[in-house]
Order: sequence, then C-alpha cells, then structure tokens
Amino acid sequence: MATTAAPQENPLVEGLERLPVHPTTLVIFGASGDLAKRKLLPAIYNLAHEGALPERFNLIGCARSEWSDDEFRDVAKEAIQKFSRRKTDDTVLDSLLSRVRYVSGTFDDENVFTKVAEIADGEDEEAGLAFNRIFYLSVAPQFFEVIAEQLGKTGMNKHKDAEVRIVVEKPFGHDLASALHLNSALLSVFDERQVFRIDHYLGKETVQNTLVLRFANGIFEPVWNRSYVDHVQITASEDVALEGRAGYYDNAGALRDLIQNHLLQLLMLTSMEPPVSFDADEIRDEKVKVLHAIKPPRVEDVAHMAVRAQYSAGTVGGKDVPGYLEEEGVKEGSTTETFAAIRLKVDNWRWAGVPFYIRTGKALARKGTEIVITLKPVPHLAFQQEGSLGVHPNQLVLAVQPNEGVSMSLMAKIPGARMRVRPVNMEFLYGTSFMSQSPEAYERLILDTMRGDATLFARDDEVEAAWRIVDPILEAWSKDTGPIPQYKAGSSGPAEQDSILINADRWRSI
Repeated sequence: MATTAAPQENPLVEGLERLPVHPTTLVIFGASGDLAKRKLLPAIYNLAHEGALPERFNLIGCARSEWSDDEFRDVAKEAIQKFSRRKTDDTVLDSLLSRVRYVSGTFDDENVFTKVAEIADGEDEEAGLAFNRIFYLSVAPQFFEVIAEQLGKTGMNKHKDAEVRIVVEKPFGHDLASALHLNSALLSVFDERQVFRIDHYLGKETVQNTLVLRFANGIFEPVWNRSYVDHVQITASEDVALEGRAGYYDNAGALRDLIQNHLLQLLMLTSMEPPVSFDADEIRDEKVKVLHAIKPPRVEDVAHMAVRAQYSAGTVGGKDVPGYLEEEGVKEGSTTETFAAIRLKVDNWRWAGVPFYIRTGKALARKGTEIVITLKPVPHLAFQQEGSLGVHPNQLVLAVQPNEGVSMSLMAKIPGARMRVRPVNMEFLYGTSFMSQSPEAYERLILDTMRGDATLFARDDEVEAAWRIVDPILEAWSKDTGPIPQYKAGSSGPAEQDSILINADRWRSI
C-alpha cells in the first residue's frame, strides 16, 4: 500500500522563528505623512500578517490633520492596501485597525501629548499591565527637538514597569554642529539606550548578511584585508530625478542625503573588525572605530578626493527629464549636487593603503545599491591567446537593492581547443535561495525597536564621527564658486568622477 510522503520543510528557513515581544503601544507622530502611509503602516500590517507583533499591540496616530479615529482607520486601511508588499487579508487588517486611535493637533501643543498619554494609560488600565511605549518621529527634522521636549514635559519619557523608546528618522542633523545640538537635546530627555536613530538601509537583508558573509565563512575572512583587497567601491545609484522633493533635496544634496548616513554605514559594516559578540553595543563599538580610523580631509585637499555634479536634461527609462536647475522648486543658480563621489582611507592595520570609493547620484542609468570588493590581480598573466577576454581581478559583489544577493566573479576557460579565458559569475539570490520574499527593511527595524535591539541603529558617537568626515567636504564645496560639473540624465554620471581614482582603478559600470 502506497504511503504519502510527509511534506518536506525548507531547511533554509530554519532559524527564522518569531521572537517574543513585550506588549507595546506604538505612537506615530506624523501619521498622516508620506512615510507613514508608504512604509510604516504597511510594515506594521506585514508584521501582523506574519504573527510577529506582540499579542497585545496598540497603535496611536498623531498629526495635524483633523481626523476622527474612524477616519484615520480608513486612511490607514487604504494606505496598507495600496503599499503592502503582499495582498492584504481582510481579517488580519480589520483586527489590526480595530483598536487604532488618533489624536490631531500641532506638536508644540502640550494638550496633544496629554491626550496621547491619556489614551496610552487607558490601554494599560484596560489590559491590567504596563505596555512598552515607542514614539516614532515620522516628521520633518525641525520637529524632533520639539516633540522630545514635549514628551519630557508631560513625563512620557519614562513609564513605570515598562520601557520607553523614541525612534528618530534621518536626516540626523544638517552638519556636525546641528547633529551635536540634536543629540544634546534628545539626551537631555532620554537615555542613549532609549534613542533609536533609524537608517532603513541597515534593515536590508544583504546589509545584515555582510556580517554573516564575513564572519561565518572561512573562505572570506582570511582575504578581507590589505594583503588581498585592491580597493572597495560602494555605489547607490538612482534612476529617478527629484519627483517633487525639491524642497528637501535642494537644501540637502547627495552627500548629506545618502553618503553621510546610508553609505558610511555600509562602509563601516564592510570594514569593521570582528566583534567579541553580536551584541548591539559590541557591534557599534567596532563600527565607530572604523570612522575614527578615517582622517577627516582638510578643506584644501577636498578637490583631490571628492567630486560633485548636477544632472542636465536627458532621458531616463524612456522619459524625458529636465535638467536639475529647470526642476520645479529648485533655487535659481543652485549649486546643490545631485551626484557625489568621494575617496576615503581607513588608516588601520587591516586596511592601510586600500582606497574606499563611495558614490551616489540621481537620474542615472539604473537603480542599484552595491558593495564591490575587488581583489588584487594575480601576479602572472599567462593567458594571452587571441579571443581571450583576459584575466580580470576577482570581485565580490554584495547587491543591496533592487535584487538582494551576492555574486562573485571567477575566471574560467572558454570551451574549445585553445586556452582562452573570461570572467563568469557565481550568484546567490535571496528570493530563490530562501524561496520567500525578503521583508521590507522597516518591518525588521520596527520589530527590533519593539524588542529593544539597537544593533541596526546608529549610536550618537557614530553620527557625530560621520559628520566630522563629511563637514570639511561641505565646507570646501560651499567656498567653490566655480561652475558645477554636469552629467546627462540617464548616463553613468560625470566624467569628473574618474579624477579621484588612483592606482589605475576603474569604476564598476552603473
């Protein structure tokens, strides 16, 4: 008699268990904004769908829009249905939103915070337990200090028998001075362990996998140093232009928008020493050591290690794009960079002499974020027969987005009678290897906030050390009155980016 085989579990998803989370009340300040609608609310729904939220969970929205609880529920439901990475389940969605509350008002009004506290306290009393409190600041940077001050005034920065945490979105400061001021303002109300400075890049699977790739695989760590690595490139290219963000972007620019935070975080994870343990502070201790090993450039040296540019009119993805200065909302004669590239040196034992190239830009040929580790070439090139593509240095490519994965280029013989060689790729893609869609970065980060795990969040000394590196570049560019280089929208960036390369290095094609 035939027997039916038991279904086989995928061994690759082993270890993806759900960790317990303390009952939590999450308050989103700026709940009517774009970030909340596109990212936060869908992330919370997907956590609920996965059964990852705590069994007891309360959500309170707070913004200027004058909505009732029911109106906010309708807005939240529409946003989740539109932006969730998976098709919504009505039962899960209705259950999640059934107890959602909303408070309208401005962030300088103490009554708003008193009302939020009353609702949160009421949830505690009804449940007969103390919920952890998380205050998520999904607001413009000028409101960070205001909200923190109000939370302190109303005594909401502490809660008996439970944890209180505050989540702050980027940009964390406009320069070193403002970052120092903001840190001081937050830490006058909260302890550092309560402050979670969010960088959504750190929630991406490939970024986290950088640590596993390095420290859990014996084939990589022995060569992850100056003896074998020729240079490192970190690129974040965007194939979109401003898309209505001129008000923010023209006051920020590419260096502040991506390099100071996201890409320096990638640099730290790529070059840090092995931590004693995978504890949040142990990892962040090693990360900040990397920034301390980077000597901030002198203003007079910036021209030799940094390049900026603006996109001119062109075509991206079959659509005509106006030049940056013709974009609506951009100041006349603006010198804000839409492309930035810098060369840094990590002056420590592991990385002495290895250049780190970092670049980012808007309106480029394609969208993608990747870390490329190029190994030193082999010392003897014997494969020179006609028809051979030649021996290329091996490269390890960590693709952060859009298709998360890792690939490695190897040299291989082309089939045939002659000894001809060409590079080939070995690839690992998350989607195919784990037969599941990677969660959105905000899902991981929101869950970590509820668990109190700060591993993937920036500490105050990290933020300040990053600004110490970037500040001299901003100062040099502010003094440069010459014309800013241009690159055509839809291209791979300005020709001037090659000027910071050394040792015959080449940029990887965008």
